[in-house]
Amino acid sequence: MFEAARRARGDAPAITWSEPGGARPTLTLHEVHERAASMERALVARGVRPGDRVVAHLANGIAYIDLLIACLRRGIVLVPANVLYRGRELEHIVADADPALVVTTAEHVGLFGGDARVLTIDALTAPTTAPTTVPRGAAPPVRDDAPALIIYTSGTTGRAKGAVLSHANVAANVRHLLAAWRITAADRYLAVLPLFHVHGLCNGACCWLATGCLMRLEERFDHTSAPGWFAEFRPTLFYGVPTVYTRMLEWPPEVEIGRSVRLFVSGSAPLPAHVHAAFRARFGQTILERYGMSETLMNTGNPYDGERRAGSVGQPLGDVRVRIMAADGTPAPDGTVGEVEVRGPNVFAGYWRNEDATARAFRDGWFRTGDLGERSADGYLTLRGRSGDLIISGGFNIYPREIEDVLLELPGVREAVVVGAPDPRRGEVPLAYVVADAGVTDDAMRAACASAIASFKMPRAFVRVDALPRTALGKVQKHLLPPWGGAAAAD
Repeated sequence: MFEAARRARGDAPAITWSEPGGARPTLTLHEVHERAASMERALVARGVRPGDRVVAHLANGIAYIDLLIACLRRGIVLVPANVLYRGRELEHIVADADPALVVTTAEHVGLFGGDARVLTIDALTAPTTAPTTVPRGAAPPVRDDAPALIIYTSGTTGRAKGAVLSHANVAANVRHLLAAWRITAADRYLAVLPLFHVHGLCNGACCWLATGCLMRLEERFDHTSAPGWFAEFRPTLFYGVPTVYTRMLEWPPEVEIGRSVRLFVSGSAPLPAHVHAAFRARFGQTILERYGMSETLMNTGNPYDGERRAGSVGQPLGDVRVRIMAADGTPAPDGTVGEVEVRGPNVFAGYWRNEDATARAFRDGWFRTGDLGERSADGYLTLRGRSGDLIISGGFNIYPREIEDVLLELPGVREAVVVGAPDPRRGEVPLAYVVADAGVTDDAMRAACASAIASFKMPRAFVRVDALPRTALGKVQKHLLPPWGGAAAAD
Protein backbone atom coordinates (compact mmCIF):
# COMPACT_ATOMS: atom_id res chain seq x y z
CA MET A 1 0.00 0.00 0.00
CA PHE A 2 2.80 2.40 0.89
CA GLU A 3 4.74 1.58 -2.26
CA ALA A 4 1.64 2.20 -4.40
CA ALA A 5 1.15 5.59 -2.77
CA ARG A 6 4.83 6.44 -3.24
CA ARG A 7 4.72 5.55 -6.92
CA ALA A 8 1.64 7.72 -7.39
CA ARG A 9 2.80 10.83 -5.52
CA GLY A 10 6.29 10.31 -4.19
CA ASP A 11 7.33 13.95 -4.60
CA ALA A 12 4.35 15.36 -2.72
CA PRO A 13 4.73 16.60 0.89
CA ALA A 14 3.87 13.65 3.15
CA ILE A 15 4.80 14.36 6.77
CA THR A 16 5.74 17.29 8.95
CA TRP A 17 6.64 17.33 12.63
CA SER A 18 8.05 19.59 15.33
CA GLU A 19 11.65 19.48 16.46
CA PRO A 20 13.29 21.08 19.51
CA GLY A 21 14.00 24.72 18.80
CA GLY A 22 10.92 25.23 16.69
CA ALA A 23 12.07 23.69 13.40
CA ARG A 24 9.35 21.98 11.35
CA PRO A 25 10.81 19.72 8.64
CA THR A 26 8.65 18.32 5.86
CA LEU A 27 9.41 15.13 3.93
CA THR A 28 8.05 13.67 0.72
CA LEU A 29 7.09 10.02 0.44
CA HIS A 30 10.34 9.34 -1.43
CA GLU A 31 12.28 10.85 1.47
CA VAL A 32 10.22 8.84 3.97
CA HIS A 33 11.10 5.73 1.98
CA GLU A 34 14.83 6.54 2.04
CA ARG A 35 14.84 7.13 5.79
CA ALA A 36 12.99 3.85 6.37
CA ALA A 37 15.42 1.99 4.10
CA SER A 38 18.31 3.37 6.15
CA MET A 39 16.60 2.20 9.34
CA GLU A 40 16.04 -1.21 7.77
CA ARG A 41 19.76 -1.54 7.02
CA ALA A 42 20.56 -0.51 10.59
CA LEU A 43 18.31 -3.25 11.98
CA VAL A 44 19.83 -5.90 9.73
CA ALA A 45 23.31 -4.72 10.67
CA ARG A 46 22.40 -5.30 14.31
CA GLY A 47 21.45 -8.87 13.52
CA VAL A 48 17.66 -8.48 13.58
CA ARG A 49 16.01 -11.02 11.30
CA PRO A 50 12.49 -11.51 9.89
CA GLY A 51 10.22 -12.81 12.64
CA ASP A 52 12.30 -11.23 15.41
CA ARG A 53 10.60 -8.78 17.73
CA VAL A 54 11.68 -5.17 18.26
CA VAL A 55 10.21 -3.31 21.21
CA ALA A 56 9.68 0.40 20.52
CA HIS A 57 9.62 2.50 23.69
CA LEU A 58 9.41 5.85 21.93
CA ALA A 59 7.24 8.93 21.87
CA ASN A 60 5.69 10.13 18.63
CA GLY A 61 8.30 11.36 16.18
CA ILE A 62 9.83 10.74 12.78
CA ALA A 63 12.06 7.98 14.22
CA TYR A 64 8.95 5.98 15.13
CA ILE A 65 7.76 6.23 11.52
CA ASP A 66 11.19 5.11 10.28
CA LEU A 67 11.12 2.10 12.59
CA LEU A 68 7.53 1.18 11.71
CA ILE A 69 8.12 1.08 7.96
CA ALA A 70 11.48 -0.65 8.31
CA CYS A 71 9.99 -3.44 10.40
CA LEU A 72 7.00 -3.92 8.11
CA ARG A 73 9.22 -4.10 5.02
CA ARG A 74 11.67 -6.59 6.53
CA GLY A 75 9.12 -8.86 8.23
CA ILE A 76 10.30 -7.83 11.71
CA VAL A 77 7.57 -7.74 14.36
CA LEU A 78 7.17 -4.31 15.96
CA VAL A 79 6.14 -4.33 19.64
CA PRO A 80 4.96 -0.85 20.70
CA ALA A 81 5.41 -0.13 24.41
CA ASN A 82 3.59 2.65 26.22
CA VAL A 83 6.14 5.42 26.93
CA LEU A 84 4.55 5.94 30.34
CA TYR A 85 5.26 2.35 31.42
CA ARG A 86 7.82 1.79 34.13
CA GLY A 87 9.26 -1.04 36.23
CA ARG A 88 7.19 -4.19 36.16
CA GLU A 89 5.13 -3.08 33.16
CA LEU A 90 8.20 -2.88 30.96
CA GLU A 91 9.77 -5.97 32.53
CA HIS A 92 6.67 -7.97 31.63
CA ILE A 93 6.60 -6.85 27.99
CA VAL A 94 10.31 -7.47 27.45
CA ALA A 95 10.21 -10.86 29.16
CA ASP A 96 7.08 -11.94 27.29
CA ALA A 97 7.95 -10.65 23.81
CA ASP A 98 11.60 -11.82 24.06
CA PRO A 99 12.78 -9.18 21.57
CA ALA A 100 16.01 -9.13 19.61
CA LEU A 101 16.20 -5.40 20.31
CA VAL A 102 14.61 -2.76 22.53
CA VAL A 103 14.70 0.76 21.08
CA THR A 104 14.28 3.73 23.41
CA THR A 105 15.78 7.15 24.13
CA ALA A 106 18.86 8.01 26.19
CA GLU A 107 16.53 9.41 28.83
CA HIS A 108 14.85 6.03 29.35
CA VAL A 109 17.68 3.50 28.94
CA GLY A 110 17.88 3.14 32.70
CA LEU A 111 14.34 1.81 32.87
CA PHE A 112 15.51 -1.48 31.38
CA GLY A 113 18.07 -2.39 34.05
CA GLY A 114 21.14 -2.82 31.89
CA ASP A 115 19.57 -5.25 29.39
CA ALA A 116 22.16 -5.72 26.64
CA ARG A 117 19.44 -5.70 23.97
CA VAL A 118 18.54 -2.08 24.70
CA LEU A 119 19.73 0.58 22.25
CA THR A 120 18.90 4.24 22.00
CA ILE A 121 17.33 5.29 18.74
CA ASP A 122 20.44 7.38 18.01
CA ALA A 123 22.78 4.46 18.63
CA LEU A 124 20.69 2.21 16.39
CA THR A 125 21.08 4.49 13.41
CA ALA A 126 24.73 5.38 14.10
CA PRO A 127 27.35 3.73 11.86
CA THR A 128 28.48 0.33 13.14
CA THR A 129 31.86 -1.32 12.77
CA ALA A 130 30.30 -4.78 12.72
CA PRO A 131 31.04 -6.56 9.42
CA THR A 132 27.86 -6.93 7.42
CA THR A 133 26.60 -7.05 3.89
CA VAL A 134 23.21 -5.44 3.95
CA PRO A 135 21.38 -5.35 0.61
CA ARG A 136 20.12 -1.96 -0.51
CA GLY A 137 17.44 -3.44 -2.74
CA ALA A 138 13.91 -4.52 -2.05
CA ALA A 139 13.10 -6.48 1.07
CA PRO A 140 12.18 -10.16 0.75
CA PRO A 141 8.46 -10.89 0.39
CA VAL A 142 6.48 -11.01 3.63
CA ARG A 143 3.53 -13.37 3.90
CA ASP A 144 0.11 -11.87 4.56
CA ASP A 145 -0.34 -14.05 7.64
CA ALA A 146 3.07 -13.15 9.09
CA PRO A 147 2.97 -11.17 12.36
CA ALA A 148 3.33 -7.43 11.84
CA LEU A 149 2.67 -6.13 15.35
CA ILE A 150 2.31 -7.41 18.89
CA ILE A 151 0.05 -5.01 20.75
CA TYR A 152 -0.05 -5.48 24.50
CA THR A 153 -3.55 -5.00 25.85
CA SER A 154 -3.99 -1.97 28.05
CA GLY A 155 -4.07 -3.97 31.26
CA THR A 156 -7.11 -2.22 32.75
CA THR A 157 -7.79 -5.27 34.93
CA GLY A 158 -4.39 -6.84 35.32
CA ARG A 159 -1.36 -8.13 33.40
CA ALA A 160 -1.34 -7.33 29.69
CA LYS A 161 -1.39 -10.00 26.96
CA GLY A 162 0.28 -9.61 23.56
CA ALA A 163 -2.22 -9.56 20.68
CA VAL A 164 -0.49 -10.70 17.48
CA LEU A 165 -1.73 -8.75 14.45
CA SER A 166 -0.75 -9.99 10.99
CA HIS A 167 -0.02 -7.90 7.93
CA ALA A 168 -3.40 -9.05 6.59
CA ASN A 169 -5.17 -7.87 9.76
CA VAL A 170 -3.67 -4.39 9.50
CA ALA A 171 -4.31 -4.18 5.75
CA ALA A 172 -7.96 -5.20 6.20
CA ASN A 173 -8.40 -2.52 8.85
CA VAL A 174 -6.92 0.10 6.53
CA ARG A 175 -9.21 -0.92 3.66
CA HIS A 176 -12.24 -0.73 5.95
CA LEU A 177 -11.37 2.76 7.16
CA LEU A 178 -10.42 4.19 3.77
CA ALA A 179 -13.84 3.14 2.49
CA ALA A 180 -15.89 4.05 5.56
CA TRP A 181 -14.25 7.41 6.31
CA ARG A 182 -13.48 8.41 2.67
CA ILE A 183 -9.76 8.87 3.36
CA THR A 184 -7.78 9.92 0.27
CA ALA A 185 -4.42 11.43 -0.69
CA ALA A 186 -6.07 14.86 -0.56
CA ASP A 187 -6.61 14.66 3.23
CA ARG A 188 -4.57 16.50 5.84
CA TYR A 189 -4.31 14.44 9.01
CA LEU A 190 -3.47 16.05 12.36
CA ALA A 191 -1.98 13.18 14.41
CA VAL A 192 -1.91 13.63 18.18
CA LEU A 193 -2.62 10.10 19.43
CA PRO A 194 0.30 7.93 20.59
CA LEU A 195 1.76 5.54 18.05
CA PHE A 196 2.14 2.87 20.73
CA HIS A 197 -1.65 2.34 20.58
CA VAL A 198 -3.72 0.88 17.73
CA HIS A 199 -5.83 4.04 17.46
CA GLY A 200 -2.86 6.20 16.54
CA LEU A 201 -0.81 3.48 14.85
CA CYS A 202 -3.20 1.31 12.83
CA ASN A 203 -6.01 3.81 12.24
CA GLY A 204 -3.84 6.87 11.87
CA ALA A 205 -0.30 6.14 10.70
CA CYS A 206 -1.17 3.07 8.61
CA CYS A 207 -4.01 4.86 6.79
CA TRP A 208 -1.56 7.68 6.12
CA LEU A 209 0.96 5.17 4.72
CA ALA A 210 -1.67 3.70 2.43
CA THR A 211 -2.83 7.02 0.97
CA GLY A 212 0.22 9.25 1.18
CA CYS A 213 -1.88 12.13 2.49
CA LEU A 214 -0.13 14.90 4.43
CA MET A 215 0.27 14.14 8.14
CA ARG A 216 1.30 16.59 10.84
CA LEU A 217 2.68 14.44 13.66
CA GLU A 218 2.65 15.87 17.18
CA GLU A 219 4.13 14.15 20.22
CA ARG A 220 0.87 14.45 22.12
CA PHE A 221 -2.30 16.52 22.34
CA ASP A 222 -1.44 19.81 24.01
CA HIS A 223 -4.47 21.77 25.21
CA THR A 224 -2.71 25.12 24.89
CA SER A 225 -1.02 24.62 21.52
CA ALA A 226 -3.77 22.74 19.68
CA PRO A 227 -5.81 25.81 18.58
CA GLY A 228 -2.71 27.03 16.73
CA TRP A 229 -2.26 23.64 15.09
CA PHE A 230 -5.77 23.74 13.68
CA ALA A 231 -5.31 27.30 12.44
CA GLU A 232 -1.91 26.66 10.83
CA PHE A 233 -2.33 23.18 9.41
CA ARG A 234 -6.03 23.28 8.48
CA PRO A 235 -6.52 19.50 8.88
CA THR A 236 -9.34 17.57 7.30
CA LEU A 237 -9.00 14.55 9.64
CA PHE A 238 -8.65 14.44 13.42
CA TYR A 239 -8.79 11.43 15.74
CA GLY A 240 -9.15 11.85 19.47
CA VAL A 241 -10.16 10.13 22.68
CA PRO A 242 -13.02 11.46 24.84
CA THR A 243 -10.70 13.34 27.18
CA VAL A 244 -9.30 15.27 24.18
CA TYR A 245 -12.77 16.41 23.14
CA THR A 246 -13.62 17.32 26.72
CA ARG A 247 -10.51 19.52 26.87
CA MET A 248 -11.41 21.18 23.56
CA LEU A 249 -14.74 22.21 25.05
CA GLU A 250 -12.79 24.08 27.74
CA TRP A 251 -11.23 26.47 25.21
CA PRO A 252 -12.29 30.12 25.49
CA PRO A 253 -15.32 31.07 23.36
CA GLU A 254 -13.19 32.96 20.85
CA VAL A 255 -11.21 29.83 19.93
CA GLU A 256 -12.37 28.26 16.68
CA ILE A 257 -11.13 25.13 14.94
CA GLY A 258 -12.14 26.27 11.50
CA ARG A 259 -14.24 24.47 8.93
CA SER A 260 -11.41 22.56 7.26
CA VAL A 261 -12.04 19.42 9.35
CA ARG A 262 -14.45 17.10 7.60
CA LEU A 263 -14.24 14.31 10.18
CA PHE A 264 -13.67 14.10 13.93
CA VAL A 265 -13.39 10.51 15.21
CA SER A 266 -13.56 9.36 18.84
CA GLY A 267 -12.63 6.00 20.29
CA SER A 268 -10.59 4.02 22.85
CA ALA A 269 -13.11 4.85 25.60
CA PRO A 270 -16.84 5.68 25.68
CA LEU A 271 -17.74 9.20 24.53
CA PRO A 272 -20.33 10.64 26.95
CA ALA A 273 -23.52 11.69 25.17
CA HIS A 274 -23.36 15.17 26.70
CA VAL A 275 -19.86 15.71 25.23
CA HIS A 276 -21.14 14.57 21.83
CA ALA A 277 -23.97 17.12 22.03
CA ALA A 278 -21.85 19.94 23.45
CA PHE A 279 -19.18 19.53 20.76
CA ARG A 280 -21.79 19.76 18.03
CA ALA A 281 -23.34 22.85 19.63
CA ARG A 282 -19.97 24.56 20.15
CA PHE A 283 -18.12 23.71 16.93
CA GLY A 284 -20.87 22.63 14.53
CA GLN A 285 -19.23 19.22 14.11
CA THR A 286 -20.76 15.82 14.88
CA ILE A 287 -18.12 13.45 16.24
CA LEU A 288 -18.08 9.96 14.70
CA GLU A 289 -17.73 7.38 17.48
CA ARG A 290 -16.36 3.96 16.60
CA TYR A 291 -15.50 0.72 18.41
CA GLY A 292 -12.33 -1.30 18.24
CA MET A 293 -9.78 -3.07 20.37
CA SER A 294 -6.21 -4.31 20.23
CA GLU A 295 -7.24 -7.82 19.16
CA THR A 296 -9.53 -6.76 16.31
CA LEU A 297 -8.62 -3.21 15.33
CA MET A 298 -11.85 -1.47 14.23
CA ASN A 299 -15.14 -3.36 14.40
CA THR A 300 -17.93 -0.83 14.05
CA GLY A 301 -18.47 2.86 13.46
CA ASN A 302 -21.21 5.39 13.09
CA PRO A 303 -21.86 6.18 9.42
CA TYR A 304 -20.01 8.90 7.55
CA ASP A 305 -23.31 9.77 5.90
CA GLY A 306 -26.37 9.27 8.04
CA GLU A 307 -27.10 9.47 11.74
CA ARG A 308 -24.11 9.57 14.09
CA ARG A 309 -25.99 8.41 17.13
CA ALA A 310 -24.81 9.69 20.51
CA GLY A 311 -23.95 6.84 22.87
CA SER A 312 -23.76 4.30 20.04
CA VAL A 313 -20.67 2.92 18.30
CA GLY A 314 -22.57 2.38 15.05
CA GLN A 315 -22.65 -0.52 12.64
CA PRO A 316 -20.10 -3.12 11.43
CA LEU A 317 -17.36 -1.85 9.11
CA GLY A 318 -16.65 -3.47 5.75
CA ASP A 319 -16.80 -7.26 5.97
CA VAL A 320 -16.63 -7.35 9.77
CA ARG A 321 -19.41 -9.42 11.34
CA VAL A 322 -20.77 -8.74 14.83
CA ARG A 323 -23.18 -10.80 16.92
CA ILE A 324 -24.64 -10.44 20.42
CA MET A 325 -24.73 -13.64 22.48
CA ALA A 326 -26.82 -14.32 25.57
CA ALA A 327 -25.35 -15.98 28.67
CA ASP A 328 -26.62 -19.39 27.53
CA GLY A 329 -24.66 -19.17 24.28
CA THR A 330 -27.61 -18.39 22.02
CA PRO A 331 -28.07 -15.20 19.95
CA ALA A 332 -29.56 -12.37 21.99
CA PRO A 333 -32.63 -10.65 20.48
CA ASP A 334 -32.27 -7.04 19.37
CA GLY A 335 -32.70 -4.67 22.28
CA THR A 336 -31.30 -7.07 24.89
CA VAL A 337 -27.81 -7.07 26.35
CA GLY A 338 -25.29 -9.81 25.62
CA GLU A 339 -21.62 -10.36 24.92
CA VAL A 340 -20.27 -8.81 21.71
CA GLU A 341 -18.51 -11.31 19.44
CA VAL A 342 -16.64 -10.41 16.25
CA ARG A 343 -15.47 -12.21 13.15
CA GLY A 344 -13.62 -10.94 10.08
CA PRO A 345 -10.25 -10.38 8.38
CA ASN A 346 -9.41 -7.78 11.03
CA VAL A 347 -9.48 -10.29 13.90
CA PHE A 348 -6.13 -11.44 15.27
CA ALA A 349 -5.00 -15.06 15.32
CA GLY A 350 -4.26 -15.18 19.02
CA TYR A 351 -2.17 -14.06 21.97
CA TRP A 352 1.60 -14.30 21.83
CA ARG A 353 2.78 -17.59 23.34
CA ASN A 354 -0.48 -18.02 25.25
CA GLU A 355 -2.52 -20.87 23.81
CA ASP A 356 -4.84 -21.12 26.81
CA ALA A 357 -5.84 -17.44 26.64
CA THR A 358 -6.30 -17.74 22.88
CA ALA A 359 -8.58 -20.77 23.23
CA ARG A 360 -10.72 -18.99 25.84
CA ALA A 361 -11.00 -15.93 23.60
CA PHE A 362 -12.79 -17.70 20.74
CA ARG A 363 -16.12 -19.51 20.37
CA ASP A 364 -16.85 -21.27 17.09
CA GLY A 365 -14.41 -19.02 15.27
CA TRP A 366 -15.84 -15.83 16.78
CA PHE A 367 -13.72 -13.62 19.02
CA ARG A 368 -15.31 -13.02 22.40
CA THR A 369 -14.61 -9.37 23.08
CA GLY A 370 -15.69 -9.43 26.73
CA ASP A 371 -17.75 -6.32 26.00
CA LEU A 372 -21.45 -6.19 26.73
CA GLY A 373 -23.70 -4.57 24.18
CA GLU A 374 -27.08 -4.49 22.55
CA ARG A 375 -28.13 -3.99 18.96
CA SER A 376 -31.03 -1.80 17.93
CA ALA A 377 -33.57 -2.87 15.35
CA ASP A 378 -31.78 -0.76 12.74
CA GLY A 379 -28.38 -2.32 13.47
CA TYR A 380 -26.69 0.23 15.74
CA LEU A 381 -24.52 -1.22 18.50
CA THR A 382 -24.51 0.32 21.98
CA LEU A 383 -21.92 -0.86 24.47
CA ARG A 384 -22.98 -1.43 28.08
CA GLY A 385 -19.61 -2.16 29.67
CA ARG A 386 -17.35 -5.16 30.16
CA SER A 387 -18.76 -8.56 31.05
CA GLY A 388 -16.45 -8.63 34.07
CA ASP A 389 -17.93 -5.31 35.19
CA LEU A 390 -21.52 -6.58 35.27
CA ILE A 391 -22.99 -6.11 38.76
CA ILE A 392 -25.54 -8.70 39.88
CA SER A 393 -27.45 -7.28 42.84
CA GLY A 394 -30.21 -9.33 44.41
CA GLY A 395 -30.59 -11.25 41.15
CA PHE A 396 -30.86 -8.11 39.00
CA ASN A 397 -28.31 -7.22 36.32
CA ILE A 398 -26.85 -3.73 36.61
CA TYR A 399 -24.75 -2.27 33.80
CA PRO A 400 -22.33 0.35 35.20
CA ARG A 401 -22.34 2.54 32.12
CA GLU A 402 -26.05 3.27 32.50
CA ILE A 403 -25.39 4.80 35.93
CA GLU A 404 -22.22 6.54 34.76
CA ASP A 405 -24.10 8.23 31.92
CA VAL A 406 -26.68 9.60 34.36
CA LEU A 407 -24.00 11.01 36.65
CA LEU A 408 -22.01 12.55 33.79
CA GLU A 409 -25.07 14.48 32.64
CA LEU A 410 -25.18 16.27 36.00
CA PRO A 411 -23.45 19.69 35.80
CA GLY A 412 -20.27 19.70 37.82
CA VAL A 413 -19.58 15.95 37.56
CA ARG A 414 -16.45 15.71 35.45
CA GLU A 415 -15.73 11.97 35.69
CA ALA A 416 -17.62 8.96 37.00
CA VAL A 417 -17.09 5.23 37.16
CA VAL A 418 -19.28 2.60 38.79
CA VAL A 419 -18.05 -0.71 40.24
CA GLY A 420 -19.58 -3.50 42.29
CA ALA A 421 -18.98 -3.58 46.04
CA PRO A 422 -19.52 -6.79 48.07
CA ASP A 423 -22.77 -6.94 50.04
CA PRO A 424 -23.82 -9.81 52.35
CA ARG A 425 -27.48 -9.67 51.40
CA ARG A 426 -27.52 -8.65 47.73
CA GLY A 427 -24.19 -10.11 46.66
CA GLU A 428 -23.08 -6.81 45.16
CA VAL A 429 -24.23 -3.20 45.16
CA PRO A 430 -23.15 -0.39 42.84
CA LEU A 431 -20.53 2.03 44.10
CA ALA A 432 -19.79 5.29 42.26
CA TYR A 433 -16.40 6.98 42.17
CA VAL A 434 -16.76 10.59 41.03
CA VAL A 435 -14.61 13.57 40.21
CA ALA A 436 -16.95 16.48 40.87
CA ASP A 437 -17.01 20.15 41.79
CA ALA A 438 -17.40 20.94 45.48
CA GLY A 439 -20.91 22.22 44.89
CA VAL A 440 -22.17 18.85 43.66
CA THR A 441 -23.71 17.14 46.67
CA ASP A 442 -24.40 13.48 47.25
CA ASP A 443 -28.08 14.37 47.45
CA ALA A 444 -27.93 15.94 44.00
CA MET A 445 -26.31 12.84 42.52
CA ARG A 446 -28.78 10.60 44.33
CA ALA A 447 -31.70 12.66 43.00
CA ALA A 448 -30.36 12.50 39.45
CA CYS A 449 -30.13 8.71 39.67
CA ALA A 450 -33.57 8.38 41.29
CA SER A 451 -35.19 10.27 38.42
CA ALA A 452 -33.53 8.21 35.69
CA ILE A 453 -32.94 4.62 36.84
CA ALA A 454 -34.56 1.92 38.95
CA SER A 455 -34.06 2.00 42.71
CA PHE A 456 -31.98 -1.22 42.79
CA LYS A 457 -29.41 0.54 40.58
CA MET A 458 -28.87 3.39 43.05
CA PRO A 459 -25.18 3.60 44.07
CA ARG A 460 -24.61 2.66 47.69
CA ALA A 461 -22.20 5.59 48.00
CA PHE A 462 -20.55 8.34 45.98
CA VAL A 463 -16.82 8.24 46.63
CA ARG A 464 -15.01 11.51 45.86
CA VAL A 465 -11.59 11.22 44.22
CA ASP A 466 -9.28 13.83 42.71
CA ALA A 467 -8.92 11.85 39.47
CA LEU A 468 -9.70 8.43 38.07
CA PRO A 469 -6.73 6.15 37.28
CA ARG A 470 -6.61 5.91 33.51
CA THR A 471 -4.43 4.46 30.78
CA ALA A 472 -2.74 6.81 28.33
CA LEU A 473 -5.76 6.41 26.03
CA GLY A 474 -8.29 7.28 28.71
CA LYS A 475 -9.59 3.88 29.83
CA VAL A 476 -10.33 3.71 33.54
CA GLN A 477 -8.18 1.19 35.43
CA LYS A 478 -10.78 0.00 37.89
CA HIS A 479 -8.37 -2.28 39.73
CA LEU A 480 -6.41 0.83 40.79
CA LEU A 481 -9.34 2.64 42.37
CA PRO A 482 -8.86 3.31 46.10
CA PRO A 483 -10.63 0.83 48.38
CA TRP A 484 -13.96 1.86 49.83
CA GLY A 485 -14.27 1.65 53.60
CA GLY A 486 -18.02 2.15 53.83
CA ALA A 487 -20.55 -0.07 55.55
CA ALA A 488 -22.44 -2.89 53.91
CA ALA A 489 -26.13 -2.65 53.14
CA ALA A 490 -28.46 -2.71 56.08
CA ASP A 491 -31.74 -3.04 54.23
